[in-house]
Amino acid sequence: MRLKTSIFVSALLRQTNARGGFGTILNKGAEEAGAIFILHVKARNQNDLYGPAPQSFFDDENSGDRLFELLGSDLTEQDIAARIRSQLQFDPDCWIVELEHPDMLDGVVLANDD
Repeated sequence: MRLKTSIFVSALLRQTNARGGFGTILNKGAEEAGAIFILHVKARNQNDLYGPAPQSFFDDENSGDRLFELLGSDLTEQDIAARIRSQLQFDPDCWIVELEHPDMLDGVVLANDD
């Protein structure tokens, strides 16, 4: 069983803040099952954007996990703004979470195609 999106985002922000980082919600989406996009701010014009992994990455063992894939690396602020605008036009119920911490990916399960 998967956690409600609002609980997952709250835990992610709490974990980031507990490690001395900063996290904020740029767009609050659907409480129950909104898609989550994570903006990892590394430095000015060096931002990574992560989004939900495609269903092909899921199997029975991790069906309750939230998997994320890298959508863009070292993006400028203008690139990020354009991608967020585009995503919100497509899905206004998605969550956009901004995290600033070098180890922010420790609590995020990334999908890979190995």
